[in-house]
Amino acid sequence: MKHKNSHLLVGYWSRLRNGRDVPDQTDIDPRQIKRLLSYTFILDCENPSRPVYRLAGTALCERFGFELKGTGFLAHWESQSGLSLASLLHQSLKLRQPVCLSSIAATADNGMVELETILTPVSFNGGEPKRFFGLVQMLSDPTPLLGRAIAYERLIASQLIQEDEPLPSYDQNLPPPPPPAMFQKAHPKAPYLRLVINQDHPISAFGAGDLLQKMFEAFSRLRGVANSQDISRIS
Repeated sequence: MKHKNSHLLVGYWSRLRNGRDVPDQTDIDPRQIKRLLSYTFILDCENPSRPVYRLAGTALCERFGFELKGTGFLAHWESQSGLSLASLLHQSLKLRQPVCLSSIAATADNGMVELETILTPVSFNGGEPKRFFGLVQMLSDPTPLLGRAIAYERLIASQLIQEDEPLPSYDQNLPPPPPPAMFQKAHPKAPYLRLVINQDHPISAFGAGDLLQKMFEAFSRLRGVANSQDISRIS
């Protein structure tokens, strides 16, 4: 996990468990995470192959250009990513562990951003965990999304998360997420979390001439240039 709000959400989820495998959706207190709410959502995963948004924050809906409630979570993911996500959701619910998704999102005119999505399994009214409480954060410059909506998303990596040590107390006075025009810096890995399953390679099932493949390659080149410039400045 790179974004500090991702660590905060997993920490909040962990404390809500109170000795249980997963917390219940009814345990979630919006007042405790009010500064993150506009980027959070709840998924119904009765069928992990067809997860549906039950609720979604306003900022998240704006990113996709429509009201997400009642729509399919996998609808905007490219096909191979959707297949992988269905398996990941099933595994996360079975193991009662949160999952972190890294992805590249693209607009219809080829603008690209890097996103981090956290999915934490929850039950509902004491039943088996069949829902997720989630959060989406942007890791790159959000300028490509200004005035545009996300049209496609491609899964780049996924990680199931397990705690090694107790998480610190939750800060109720969290700083709000940066406004859309600000660049969000990645947050160092927290020492109290361990990644136990790592799928840190890109999915390569793209057809010839696939638009998302071309955009991903362009994004990778841009990041490589930026890293080279950073190294030259240091040296």
